[in-house]
Amino acid sequence: MVILNCASKKLFLIHRLASTRSMSYLVDNPKYSFLKELGISAKNLGVYNGKWTGSGETVTSLCPANNQPIAQVTNGNLADFEATVELCRTAWKSWSDVTAPKRGEIVRQIGDALRRKKTSLGKLVSLEMGKILTEGEGEVQEYIDICDYATGLSRSLEGKVLPSERPGHDLMELWNPVGVVGVISAFNFPVAVYGWNSAIAMVCGDVVLWKGAPTTPLCSIAVTRIVAEVLEANGVSGAVCALVSGGSDIGQAITNDKRVPIVSLDRKSVV
Repeated sequence: MVILNCASKKLFLIHRLASTRSMSYLVDNPKYSFLKELGISAKNLGVYNGKWTGSGETVTSLCPANNQPIAQVTNGNLADFEATVELCRTAWKSWSDVTAPKRGEIVRQIGDALRRKKTSLGKLVSLEMGKILTEGEGEVQEYIDICDYATGLSRSLEGKVLPSERPGHDLMELWNPVGVVGVISAFNFPVAVYGWNSAIAMVCGDVVLWKGAPTTPLCSIAVTRIVAEVLEANGVSGAVCALVSGGSDIGQAITNDKRVPIVSLDRKSVV
């Protein structure tokens, strides 16, 4: 009886292994053709810093509604994070010199690109995160709205001229970009939280390093692809809006790195 039970378990494991090897992904199902419209394939790289890479663990993103595999993602590791931070710092030196109105124009183009992909991206949010479709599209709209707001802000970033105690002198107060802004977003808002932070940071002359939630890596990749296309079209380094997908090791690296002076996250984020 025991031998039979062990044999049964072994056969079950072999069957499971075979099933994994021949696993079919939703991305290859014509019903989900919008995934390929967003640049998602069966195997995806989860690190972007001007080029797509990834040297960490390969994970499978699952649809929470039916537990079906959507696609695979190769996450980043600490070496990927280190390389990306340095590329972000290099990109910041030139990005901070771009005039604020020009930075706003690029953010405006990002908003327009999101408008064109709003339906497809909303479907992805619904598929990978589990929101109803209207909520998924609504989240993309929030990113679009903040792009509109940030575009206007880029032409109204003002300083102050203050009286000085020294005769013939005035004091000038100016806004200065801080450098690399880390964004760690949670699963329940896989698009909007990044948008709220990145659009404002960009017009202020900062660059953004994003770590999305481990359960919604495809949303992070799809959004980054949209943003990267706009940056490339404007001759801007992709490291201005970088992505390192991964787990808590990447989150801890971002929060502990002095080269990332500002980090935005919420209490649902895994750090």
